[in-house]
Amino acid sequence: MKTVYSEDHNLHSGLLDPRGDGSPRESAECPARANSVARAIREQDFGEIVAPQAFDESKYLRLHAPDYLQFLKTVWDDWVKSGEVGPNARPDTFVGAGMRHADTECVVGRLGRYSFDATTPFVEGSWQAIRASANVALTGAELIKGGHRHAFAACRPPGHHATETYCGGYCYLNNNALAAQSLLDGGASRVAILDVDYHHGNGTQSIFYRRNDVLTISLHADPKLEYPFFLGYADEPGEAEGHGFNVNFPLPFGTGWNTYEPALRDALAHIGRFAPDTLVVALGLDTFAGDPTTHFNISTDEFERMGATIASLGLPTLVVLEGGYSVEWIGENTVRFLSGLESA
Repeated sequence: MKTVYSEDHNLHSGLLDPRGDGSPRESAECPARANSVARAIREQDFGEIVAPQAFDESKYLRLHAPDYLQFLKTVWDDWVKSGEVGPNARPDTFVGAGMRHADTECVVGRLGRYSFDATTPFVEGSWQAIRASANVALTGAELIKGGHRHAFAACRPPGHHATETYCGGYCYLNNNALAAQSLLDGGASRVAILDVDYHHGNGTQSIFYRRNDVLTISLHADPKLEYPFFLGYADEPGEAEGHGFNVNFPLPFGTGWNTYEPALRDALAHIGRFAPDTLVVALGLDTFAGDPTTHFNISTDEFERMGATIASLGLPTLVVLEGGYSVEWIGENTVRFLSGLESA
């Protein structure tokens, strides 16, 4: 299996998250995540690692709005020019009910206009890393279109929370959605996206919610209790032509393999009935029992079983890296999942 990986993700570094008291701390979404994955793949000699191709921005515009893309490209420079203080550019004011999505000229206002939370900051190298991450996923799609049965896109920053016009949840461009669209543009008639991240992929759902050429399925922690809170419920089947083409499996805190596996097999049955040409797996490793963000209990051995279970579909499969914040274990857990996928 080929892995697509870019060192440019390291430019998206020095990110800070707010603590409960408002003071800054190092973000869980750090360069060590993807570096650990790449190191594990090299150490275990798990296939070839290749660099991403460069793609025209028209590829991103297939799913993301032009004004949003312009915001991503220019926000850091605008932050520096504005004289705002702080090592990270992040919003502090958001568009609420009854407010306008106004074209404010203030960079702080634009940060709130194009973000739905405060977890997605910008630094000097962010745009280069964001673009590289999308290109990693798009290159993975090219490998599948070129006849590879499986491919792995080691994306960072992640993408499944990003919508057409909003960043949030550490995500800026929706990597797995862009890959799915590229597969469709390359001749696939139907693509399924299976999101196994601990958190619901609200961005992926919203992008395809009114479409019937992409089946979106997500297994995740119940949003009644967990981020992103406001999407990911079981009663969200899609709208218009997309009705019946979005399926959510909100799972309780404490979920282990005995609970997870039946839900996964139910999800795979949905995919089997949809009969896609290709599968995209949004791989979040934050279901791992040792992850600092999780209330699930998936073990390293069970990631291998997860990969093998998904492989039973027999579909060409692109795996796109999403979450997973246990730096010590994310590399091993990734390789075990991919090994399961390859062995079945």
